[in-house]
Parts: sequence; C-alpha cells; structure tokens
Amino acid sequence: MNTLLLMSGGLMQALQLLAGLSFLIVLHEFGHFFFARLFKTRVEKFYLFFDFLFPFSGLLNFSLFKKTKGDTEYGIGWFPLGGYVKISGMVDESMDKDALALPPEPWEYRSKKPWQRLLIMLGGIIMNVLIAIVLYMISFGIWGDEYLPVKNMKFGISVDSVGRSIGLRNGDMIKAIDEKPIERFNQVPVALIMHKSNGTITINRDGRDTTIKIPFGTISKIIKANRGNVVGIRMPAVIDSVMAGSQAARLQFRKGDSITAINGSPVNYTIDFADYKEANYGRPVTLTYVRDGRVETATANFNKDSLFGCYWVPYSHYMESVKVTYSPVTALGKGVSYTADRLKLYVTQFRLFGSKEVKVNESMGGFYSMGKMYPSTFDWQSFIMLTAFISVALAFMNFLPIPGLDGGYVIFLLFEMITGKKVSEKVMEKATTVGLVILLALMLYVNGLDILRIFKGK
Repeated sequence: MNTLLLMSGGLMQALQLLAGLSFLIVLHEFGHFFFARLFKTRVEKFYLFFDFLFPFSGLLNFSLFKKTKGDTEYGIGWFPLGGYVKISGMVDESMDKDALALPPEPWEYRSKKPWQRLLIMLGGIIMNVLIAIVLYMISFGIWGDEYLPVKNMKFGISVDSVGRSIGLRNGDMIKAIDEKPIERFNQVPVALIMHKSNGTITINRDGRDTTIKIPFGTISKIIKANRGNVVGIRMPAVIDSVMAGSQAARLQFRKGDSITAINGSPVNYTIDFADYKEANYGRPVTLTYVRDGRVETATANFNKDSLFGCYWVPYSHYMESVKVTYSPVTALGKGVSYTADRLKLYVTQFRLFGSKEVKVNESMGGFYSMGKMYPSTFDWQSFIMLTAFISVALAFMNFLPIPGLDGGYVIFLLFEMITGKKVSEKVMEKATTVGLVILLALMLYVNGLDILRIFKGK
C-alpha cells in the first residue's frame, strides 16, 4: 500500500511538471510569435513539443495534432522536449536550407531590421519574465505572504546530519548569517547556500549568543543531500492525522497521540523520531506513546522505501506566523520584486558552478529533479509558485549566450548592431548546429544524472 501511495505521489508530481512546462513552453513560444507577427514576419509553425527527432529536423517528422490557420500550422509534436515556432528566413533547429539559399523575401526574419529581430528573439524571455510576475502576483494576491519569524520559534531549529556538520544543533536559534539579521525562517536555506566565503552563522544556544564559521564544502553538502530539511522547525512529536493504509494506521495510531520514546530512548520532538527511525531501518522497534494520559506501546518496523504514515501537528499550533495581505496593486509590486529576487538568485547560483566548492554533477538535474520540486498532492498555491519559479529559470537559461538558445541569437544580433556587420548565414548555421548538439548532450547528461540518483535511491 505504501508503494502505491509513493507511486501515486510521483505520478501527481509528473503531471504537475508536464502541465506547468507545457503552459510555459506555449507562452514562451507565443512571445516569439507575438513580435514576429507585430513586425509582419511569417510564422510557418507553432508547436508544443517537436514534430521531429530534436535536433535533427529531417528525422521522424510527424505530429500528434495539427491545424493550419492562415500562414501558420499549429500543432503538438511527438517528441516531448520543449517546443518551437518556425519563423520564415530564420536559422534555427527547424531551418529550411533550400529556402535560406534563395533571396530574402519581405516577410522573412532575415529581411527585418536588427532591432526588430532582437525583439523577436527576446520575445520568449520577456514572456517568461512577465508570466512569472503575473503568477507571483496571483499567488500573493489570493493567499498573501505567510512566514514564521525566527523569534517565534519557541523550540528552536531542527537539523539533519548536514546541519550538524556545519556546527548547528537541535534547539539553536538562528539570528544572523554573514552578519545579516535573519527575520524569516524561510530565508535560512537560501542564505546558507549563498553564504560568502568564510561565512558565519550567529546563533543563540542555551541562552548565549555564539558565532559559527561555516565550513568549506557546506554548499556542496547541502546540494548533494538534495533535501530541504538541512535546517527545519523543531516541533513536538504529536500526531495530527494518519495516512490510510499506512503502517501507522495498521498500528491504530490516531490524532493526539504523543510519541515519547523509541526502544526506551526519549523522543521529545519530530526530529528525534526521524533520527531514531533512520537509525533503525529494517529492525523492529518499540514505540512508546501517550494517549489520553495513558502510556501505551506498539511494535513497528521502519522501512527505508516506505512511509510510516503519520502527519505531525503543524508548527502553527505552537508558534504564531505573520501573514501579509496584498491589494491588486501591491500584489503586482510584490510580483515584480519577487521575480527580480529569483533572477538574482539564479545569477548567484550560476556563479557557484565556477567555484571549487560546488561540483557540477551534484548541482544539476533533469526532469526528475524538476518534478520532485512539486508536492505529491496537488494544491493551487504550490503549483502556481513553483511554475512561476520554473518560468524564471527558463528566462535565465534561455538568455545564456549559447548558439541555439535565444541568448545565442542575441549575441549575434548585438554584434551586428554594434559593428554594422551581419554574421553570415553559413556561420550562423554551423554555430546553431554545434549549439543544438551541445544542448542535446547537456539534456542527456542531466537526465542521466537523475537516472543514477533514482537507482541510488535519492
């Protein structure tokens, strides 16, 4: 039953990723389409997914659906890897070499002014940024912005093995990172990854303030661990609900039960339960718990590949969070600032690839890693926020100066606008081919890393 629950959760994550990416791809391509039509440039095709074996435009050409309206064929391809618009007279993955050998026509991309071609190429990136702003605006406008102030964390933080290697301990109160005060708990994970060299954490431990130097290799450990609970919210181990069909349900645990010990070792908080559970995989253990003032026991067998199946009473029961609400106007402002912050975060993360502390194979992932970002059960707020996050990522990645990506075309156009010399179509063709092969190799590499992670159980 637990295996079925895990599979259904994985399916829900995959469906959310497919829906989110399809939505973003269509609108990204619409950005190119919009500016192309604005400047009276013919768009021959507008496709979600590729109707050929990417990046080989002449192989396995067929579509799952297509309909022609005006000069444009709209369709859904069979190769589920992005999408494209085929713009007449443009050197890209769908280029028609025979057509490019003919003199330019007025409706072709190559006949347009450099600034017009630049806007056509930037259209997808612009659209991704606008989508992110709108999605964040919707989220903040409907649900507001709720956060837990660190000063309200009455039980302090919980840490896993990576957190302990930094020097943190369960119950610590984080006050500052790199001497910058931390007000919100959700600022902690990002601040730890983005810390300066020789960074520090200021904490309050047992009533005394102390400063910890962040060890070299911390960023790599956090990324390699591939989990967001390096630092968590410490809470009492009190059950709020039980998952149907789980081991906890079979043992008849119920709402209000308080776990107090595992094999006689005291359990006060959920992190204690998690640590003892991990230490006793595959072995029967005795759980001691309190129900309605009575001490009870049960025998459980923790399995690494299945869920125990209890949900803890949420932190909001013990600690007061702060909720900020927004009007439509202020939600728009928040959407703009939040999108800008996410872009800055991506730029900073990209710089980490060049550092000695971060290994590329530990910090990159493909569709599996992206899917794991989504929750295993659907809710609109998480879906909208994560889709907006991916939209920002697509905008950033497409802006990279790699031939075949929008940023590669932008570099060629800027060269033309600065020097007055147009890059030859032959050079563009060769550069685009090389760039597309690199992109395909990179795609295979990052998804190969995901496959290895699956086999390793990560």
